Amino acid sequence: MAEKLRNITFAQAIRTALRAEMKRDERVILFGEDVGYYGGVYGATVGLQKEFGEDRVRDTPISEMAIGGVAVGAALAGYRPVAEIMYCDFLAHASDAIVNNAAKWRYMSGGQFALPIVFRSPGGGGAGYAAQHSQSLEAWFAHIPGLKVVAPSLPRDARGLLKAAIRDDNPVVFLEHKAHYTFKGEVPVEEEVIPLGVAEVKRAGNDVTVVSWSKTLTFALEAAETLAAEGIDTEVIDPRTLQPLDIEAILASIGKTRHLVVAHEAVQFGGLGGEIVAQVAERALDSLKRPPVRVAAPFVPIPYSEPMELRVIPQVADIVAGVRRSLG
Repeated sequence: MAEKLRNITFAQAIRTALRAEMKRDERVILFGEDVGYYGGVYGATVGLQKEFGEDRVRDTPISEMAIGGVAVGAALAGYRPVAEIMYCDFLAHASDAIVNNAAKWRYMSGGQFALPIVFRSPGGGGAGYAAQHSQSLEAWFAHIPGLKVVAPSLPRDARGLLKAAIRDDNPVVFLEHKAHYTFKGEVPVEEEVIPLGVAEVKRAGNDVTVVSWSKTLTFALEAAETLAAEGIDTEVIDPRTLQPLDIEAILASIGKTRHLVVAHEAVQFGGLGGEIVAQVAERALDSLKRPPVRVAAPFVPIPYSEPMELRVIPQVADIVAGVRRSLG
């Protein structure tokens, strides 16, 4: 029997997951700047405060440090908080709560405490918000033991992964691309929970493997169509969860294609692309016919100027060029 699907936006997928989990478990609470009455700066939480009340959907002061600290305290008290940080750049303000408390309490208590927190935060550029509101910081948090990091690309992933993140007993940094909230895609009508740590082949191919996530994944899929016209069959892998990383899925793909390209919006230096390349080199170097290629942003802040911003952020053409380099 064919799966019943409906077409919704990325923002609707986030809201659908939040609503379902709040109905399912009264311990799930949501708070952050403008998430309640206003419905979130990108409309992802519209209507939730009216439906669940101000006790469970709360607008907070403009203090990311306070939001992070309250999330840790609420989790230790038995709640399952979803804390929204309006821009991922401002996760830096909440980093002590996230990195030095949320990530470590379960380990330091010998498992006596669970920290079921989801830190939702929009990241990425392409919207003209300049250097302080456009960064991609997934590598920061993937480096911290105790944290899980999720970066969904399509509405289906956003809904299914957010449900899994809310049910997880560990803190999860859930990164949503700010220029992607109106992006539409099909999701199942029935409930779907996508397990964390499991990659997905978004497009099967035999000639080259492209690993990408978040909004850049959609560019990778477009690039694959362009390359198909040249007779290049591209396999596109979406890790979906960056910590833990499903390296086995990537290795399986490379075993078939023998070529690797990693594409992400974050700057290349210290980016997760380098970690993926390193793990492949350690475990499957002999499988590669040519050196891996990274397609990423140069080591500069995100410009405000639209033409300059588009020059910095990797585009479809950059991924196409990266694949051609990888094939020689």
